[in-house]
Amino acid sequence: MTSFSSIAYEVSGRVATITLNRPHRLNAIDERMPDEIAAAVAAANADKGVHVIVLTGAGRSFCAGYDLQDYAERPGENPGVQEMPWDPMVDFQMMYGNTQKFMSLWRSYKPTIAKVRGHAVAGGSDIALTCDLVVMAEDAKIGYPPARVWGVPTTAMWVYRVGAERAKRMLLTGDLISGVEAAAMGLVSKCVAEPELDAEVDALARRIASVPRNQLMMNKLMINAAFDNMGLTTTQMFATLFDGAARHTPEGLWFKRRAEEVGFKQAVQERDSGDPIAPGVSR
Repeated sequence: MTSFSSIAYEVSGRVATITLNRPHRLNAIDERMPDEIAAAVAAANADKGVHVIVLTGAGRSFCAGYDLQDYAERPGENPGVQEMPWDPMVDFQMMYGNTQKFMSLWRSYKPTIAKVRGHAVAGGSDIALTCDLVVMAEDAKIGYPPARVWGVPTTAMWVYRVGAERAKRMLLTGDLISGVEAAAMGLVSKCVAEPELDAEVDALARRIASVPRNQLMMNKLMINAAFDNMGLTTTQMFATLFDGAARHTPEGLWFKRRAEEVGFKQAVQERDSGDPIAPGVSR
């Protein structure tokens, strides 16, 4: 079994559990996590005893998105921000690779269930929404705040899950919504009170795990084929290119400079305040 540093992996009976395991950073995505998620999914798919995969986060949150301490606050270049002029294909190769590693959860032959407590925001929402089923705590929050500046959701799962109008409502504001709101709009399968979340997901995983692996695989492949026919791959290609552009626009570079100057937490508060973003830069 592969040794992991940013996730944990275990199997109990017919259920494999992947745990995003950086609780000190609210399980924020670092450079290792995408590779490790894909490797864990591959291990579960290779294990004939596993019928279903549960994805969860260690501690009090599912995933707070990409680690802005590394990608925004740290001065200078990093894998997500190049010195100008930037090469969009270098950026695309890196981010599309991450997108496809997250999509290993969607393309897994075995069903995947995301268990969301705390937050699934920005890149964390990308990961959660690539799972087949998402169960949230009622008080958990999900959304893509970088849609306000510095990001486009590369997996593009919002429109495929809730349709154009609701996807636009979320991505044109960058607002967060609760598990209750997410379930009501059909973004996630179900929400329950936080103390009931573990038992709810365990019961769902056991129910699915009782089905033969071949039946699960056939039904999942059939449903996924419909999304492929609707252009999911092409949409993700554009989304990933636009995400790279968003980090290198004048406004995107303003956000990066602001994070370096005042720290990413303050920069995020300013981004999400409702005041005009990038004053003196944005047109």
